[in-house]
Amino acid sequence: MEPVSYREGFLDGWVETPAGPVPRVVATLRARDILGRWKVRWGIGRGRYRIAPRLYAAGNPVPESPVLVTANYKMTWDALRKELGGVDAWILVLDTDGVNVWCAAGKGAFGTDEVVRRVTESRLADVVTHRRLILPQLGAPGVSAHRVRKGCGFGVTYGPVYARDIKRFLADGMKAAPEMRRVAFPLAERLSLTPMEIVGLLKPVGLALPVLFLLAGIGPGVFSLSGAWQRGTAALAILAAGILGGAVATPLLLPWIPWKAFSIKGAFIGALLAASGAALYRDAVGPLQTLAILSALPAVSSFVAMNFTGATPFTSPSGVEKEMRRAIPVQAALAASAIVFWITGALAG
Repeated sequence: MEPVSYREGFLDGWVETPAGPVPRVVATLRARDILGRWKVRWGIGRGRYRIAPRLYAAGNPVPESPVLVTANYKMTWDALRKELGGVDAWILVLDTDGVNVWCAAGKGAFGTDEVVRRVTESRLADVVTHRRLILPQLGAPGVSAHRVRKGCGFGVTYGPVYARDIKRFLADGMKAAPEMRRVAFPLAERLSLTPMEIVGLLKPVGLALPVLFLLAGIGPGVFSLSGAWQRGTAALAILAAGILGGAVATPLLLPWIPWKAFSIKGAFIGALLAASGAALYRDAVGPLQTLAILSALPAVSSFVAMNFTGATPFTSPSGVEKEMRRAIPVQAALAASAIVFWITGALAG
């Protein structure tokens, strides 16, 4: 088994088994867990936020206790273990490269071969007397139940979508009520993804800033430092508005924006922001600058909103790829038009 350390902060003793000692986990989250979750939401240490893949124990499990399977992404791990107060169970953690169950299943990391490997390496057959694994429902796309049984002798039962329902699921004899099978995407979950989206854009925005200010300086006198500052600041404000439109306003208003494609939803929000800005500053900008704003904001907001699709339960990888093939050329054309309008307006004085 993979070595573990008490420095991981969620261990509380060991459970002796025929396969060797199994670390027992704490069911309550501590301050460091809450801080870690907040940091990861902002993209800090995301790639390192994982635990050792191996077998763990919750409570005081016995050979007849259920076996819950999960990913080694610590946010997923914490979501499960905090629901296991008073539950005696075994927890088999797969190596998903620190990726959550749903995404790892789509990429194949939460898959048949990894399930079989972990069952075998942990000597689970020596620990429990039954031959049943409880997998999260969102892991189903990556796992072939009949191949798991053939590979390690364990059958697969799919549990509820959310860890918060695991106690009820176990108490009901491993039967999921219809509501346990439904994926929700409420406001809090949608906005919780916004920080990561914004942080992910900081680097490309930083690389784009010098270009924006350079283009902003072009004018009747070839190049103007004062023009670069004034128009560059305005261009930065437009870019920021587009990002907020795609990363905040679009997920906030998601259920009420028409159309299925996120790129179109984002473009719609960007168009509303552009129209509002053009109307508000109609006496301060010329017609060409207005056209630039009307082109740039929908392009930026559409692109950012389209990136958001990978974090939602509404789309599939093939659907995202199809949307990108259609949307990116249009977004690029709008962005290029905005640059042309912006520079032409500056040259016209």
